[in-house]
This record gives sequence, C-alpha cells and structure tokens, in this order.
Amino acid sequence: MDGEGLGKSNRVLAIYTKLMNGQLVKKAEEAERFGVNAKSIQRDLEGIRAFLAEQSAQEGFHNELVYDHYDKGYRLEQGSSARLTNDEILAVCKILLDSRAFTRQEMMGILDKLLVNCVPKKNQKLIADLIANERFHYIEPRHKRVFLDKIMQLGEAIRECRVIQIQYTKLKDKSTVERRLEPLAIMFSEYYFYLVGFIEGIDKEKAFENADDPFPTIYRIDRIESLKVTGERFKIPYADRFEEGEFRKRVQFMYGGKLRKVKFEYTGESIEAVLDRLPTAKILSEEDGKCVVQAEVFGKGIDMWLRSQGERVRVVE
Repeated sequence: MDGEGLGKSNRVLAIYTKLMNGQLVKKAEEAERFGVNAKSIQRDLEGIRAFLAEQSAQEGFHNELVYDHYDKGYRLEQGSSARLTNDEILAVCKILLDSRAFTRQEMMGILDKLLVNCVPKKNQKLIADLIANERFHYIEPRHKRVFLDKIMQLGEAIRECRVIQIQYTKLKDKSTVERRLEPLAIMFSEYYFYLVGFIEGIDKEKAFENADDPFPTIYRIDRIESLKVTGERFKIPYADRFEEGEFRKRVQFMYGGKLRKVKFEYTGESIEAVLDRLPTAKILSEEDGKCVVQAEVFGKGIDMWLRSQGERVRVVE
C-alpha cells in the first residue's frame, strides 16, 4: 500500500490501533507495509509517544510506548492502575478454573486473554507457571456445551426488557418444552449459569406445584436448545422491579419455589462457612458451641444442603 496515498494521519492511526490491540510494532515491517522509510515510522512513533504523555497529563491515563529488546519492537504498556496485579490475576484465574463453568477450549482461551491483556508482559510467565498444573488437569463440565453467545443475547434482552422464546430440555425427564419468558437476570452458581425470568402464557395449575407462586422461574442456560429474542417488550413497574441482588441472597441452591424461613441448630466447626453459604442467615443464639441460625431461602434446595451437613445440623423449624 502506498504510504503517500494513505496519508500520514491514517498511517499513525493504523499504528496506534495496532499498539492498542496489544500487538508489537516493528519499524522495518511498518515501513514496508506503508511504503515509507524507517525514519518516517520513527517520527510516527515519537508522535504517538508525545500524544500518550499529553493524554496522561490531562486525563490521568498512563499509557507508555516502550521498546521491547527481547522481541525487538515497540509495544504499549498500560499504567499499573489499568492492569491487574499479580495477586489479582492469580486469584481470578484460580476462581475461573475452580468454577469449571466452560468447556476446555473456552476456558483456555479466556485464561490466555486475561494473561495477555491484563498482566504486564514481564509477569505473564510467572502467572502462567503458577496455574499450569490446574490448566493441564482442568475438567470441563459434562454437558460440553458452548453457550457464551446466548449469555450476551440474554443480557441484551434483559437490558431492553424484550420477551424471549426458548426451547428448553428439562433435567428430570429430558423432555423439551417451549417457553415465552420475560428475562430478568443471569446468575452463576456451582458450575452453571442460570437465567431467571417470568413465564408468559402457561397454565400454572398444571405446570407448577404452587400455581400462586409470585416468584420467577430458573433455567440452566446450557440446557437452552434454541433462543429467539422477540421485538415485544415487557414492563416492570419501578415499585415491583426485580432486585437481582436480593433474590440472589435467597436462592443459593438454584431451586425455584416458595420463600421459606428455616431455623436450625449448628454444632460444626465453622459457623462462618454457614453464614457465607446462606447470606440471609442470622445467629439467633450461641451457647456451648451450639448456634441457632435462621435463614430466608427460596425452594427446596435448602433441604438437601441441611441433610448433607449430617449431625452438625438439627432442624428446629
């Protein structure tokens, strides 16, 4: 491509875009690409460096153009405030790996992007080495389904209050049903992403144990076989607006159902673990190593958790 035909300003923008995308810029390669000499590219880089310095002074965004002697090229190094620290990125990677939320290919891609885009180059090998063993032994979810594209579609439908149509495979009998939903929120819990929404046009007497249940239904997103976002919008009065954070506190086990209060005695070693597991839990009394705890939860999932605690828990009511 002819450098004069492209124009200096467009050439500088092209080089700047390349740097912003995390790519290495080599003078000889850029000179050949634009049909100019290396001195012209050097002047372009100096102009970019001056622009970054001015931007840092005025806006507080500290990005620096540096020469990488190992790779023999220029790259953009973002200021420390724009990067995750070694501690932060290691913690995020560990949480992601432990979530087992994605297929192996998806998980490895996400980890690679985090390392490249959020960690200074000099620290990338250190973090990569610290998670290498867990990456190697990563076990993907058994459903082996890719669904990230659905999450974005659902997110836009929630933001724009658009009705959606889905085909959904039930967990119990593996049958497929069609639903029209008013989507309200996307949640994550123990390996799976979930969609929370109200069903439209369904006979609640036949479909649900509690036909008068005023609360939304929960669907595993990986079990959504097809998804269509319609042009139809739904309205939620501000006074009745769904509060995802409050709902999340009470739906720890991703089972729909009535809002319940449970009270139990706990004699285990870590009451903190119980309080973290049940965000609405309150200690009513504590004596001789025995805590009486009350919590507010949705559905029957709490029953399974209480049974799983064995002799450490005795249900009071």
